[in-house]
Amino acid sequence: MKIRNCLNPSQPCFSFEFFPPKTDAGVASLLRTVEELAPLNPGFVSVTYGAGGSTRDRTVELVTHIKQHTGIEAMAHLTCVGHTRDELRDVLRRLAAARIENVLVLRGDPPQGQQTFEPVPGGFRYAEELVRFVREEDFNFCLGGACYPEGHVETASREDDLKHLKAKVDAGMDFVVTQLFFDNAFYFDFVERARRAGINVPIVPGIMPITNYEQVQRFTRMCGATVPMRLALQMERVKDQPDAVVQLGVAHATVQCMELLARGVPGIHFYTLNKSPATRMIVSALRARS
Repeated sequence: MKIRNCLNPSQPCFSFEFFPPKTDAGVASLLRTVEELAPLNPGFVSVTYGAGGSTRDRTVELVTHIKQHTGIEAMAHLTCVGHTRDELRDVLRRLAAARIENVLVLRGDPPQGQQTFEPVPGGFRYAEELVRFVREEDFNFCLGGACYPEGHVETASREDDLKHLKAKVDAGMDFVVTQLFFDNAFYFDFVERARRAGINVPIVPGIMPITNYEQVQRFTRMCGATVPMRLALQMERVKDQPDAVVQLGVAHATVQCMELLARGVPGIHFYTLNKSPATRMIVSALRARS
């Protein structure tokens, strides 16, 4: 199943993102999480691409296992980090051989200790180049990509950021998934600006339920996402009460999703952090209301 075919505002799908654990025990725990979320009938799940060699292999192994053993459509992430063209071609061949039909193409973050991204000799500097490479190599993948409602942290302006996104889409992307955001106004404004710029592929909102106060502080510093003042004050009041933080995070994300669905999004992609309870509560509440 090509993911672009299930992104329909009249029947939006829910999807879940996982990351490849570094240990066998972590993999077993993740597969339990997938089993717990499977009854929610996700349109697809995705597995991110680690910076280290072992987790890179695990991405391919996990998407293959999930698709073959659960029947859930699985999308592999693929980044330019540390890869030559030949290595990327080999990964793509492995995915095609495993009958994976969907790939999320990204530049990737600079390796730890590097301030700016530098490609390896024979590699790619931009996601646009990787998208073009996949299309020129004649792989039959449905390609997704990333977009940034509040602008990428490395981009000088939101206008420049949109130009980069337009170049990726023109190179052959079929849909894009947003970076996490906590204020829907950023998403709606971004979609409007993207359409004016001639970007017409589905734009799937990415939602991360807040379940840990320190964690969300770290994520927002890294990616530049804004926490609305009211939510930030509420979080500050309950930061030492883990259960209250989860309840507040789930409630906020549920309200976000209700508004997004009411205004016709093609789907919602949940950043699960490899845990099921918060996402399960949100999707169950949304399904109960529909």
